[in-house]
Amino acid sequence: MERYGVTNFTHAPTAYRALMAAGVELARKYAIKLRIASSAGEPLNPEVIDWFQRKLGVPIYDSYGQTELGMIVCNYGAFQHNIKPGSMGRPTPGFDVSLIDDEGNEVPANVPGQIAARRGSYGYWFNGYWQEPEKTAALYTGNWHLSGDMARREKDGYYWFEGRSDDLINSSGYRIGPFEIESALLEHPMVAESAVISVPDAQRGEIIKAYVILKAGREGSPELAGELQQIVRERVGKHAFPRSIEFVTALPKTESGKIQRYLLRERHRG
Repeated sequence: MERYGVTNFTHAPTAYRALMAAGVELARKYAIKLRIASSAGEPLNPEVIDWFQRKLGVPIYDSYGQTELGMIVCNYGAFQHNIKPGSMGRPTPGFDVSLIDDEGNEVPANVPGQIAARRGSYGYWFNGYWQEPEKTAALYTGNWHLSGDMARREKDGYYWFEGRSDDLINSSGYRIGPFEIESALLEHPMVAESAVISVPDAQRGEIIKAYVILKAGREGSPELAGELQQIVRERVGKHAFPRSIEFVTALPKTESGKIQRYLLRERHRG
């Protein structure tokens, strides 16, 4: 960034979390001219967005999209003045985006639903998977292209990511998204990154397990696990705290840095 005078930076949330974990001292060692940053691939924790704004004076604009659809929900920089840390923004102009229930109906504000884009809207360009008509047809409910991702929408039109439909946790009658728990864990000053999954439980159906990476030089302990559980109780709710916490040095990720929670579920079963 210093060498080439970078002013606009784009990366996956993993990179931003790593920069925050390294501390502001690292950034101040360089004469960077960064003006704006953007993130995509998976939701970016609000704590990271807030840290970059406070410590570096750099806003991070989070976005949501898929290979099949492009970026359909965004924070659009200069055209959208109010960033709500943790929100993916509002629908990109040209796309008709909504949240759909299991019956294909649009859900009202503040009710979780599956993110969907209307086929035929101006920005919609997906024609189908090559020579896979059944796979293509499975994407649709009526004219709605289903994403497989869950979110909720506030009355002002901002969308908030809940998780992949297969990542959601059903525990004691509660439907819990992993992202809000991971964000709460990140508030602890010793935590660099985390991933949350469901674990089968005879009594509750599923319980929550957290895999936690600590910042350099820190070590896990039962006392620290208890502190992390308490943070989640206070920030998210008593129903959402992880009953099991495992301290790890790495998380399985795609090449773009997206956490692969299904591999953690397989690891637990294995």
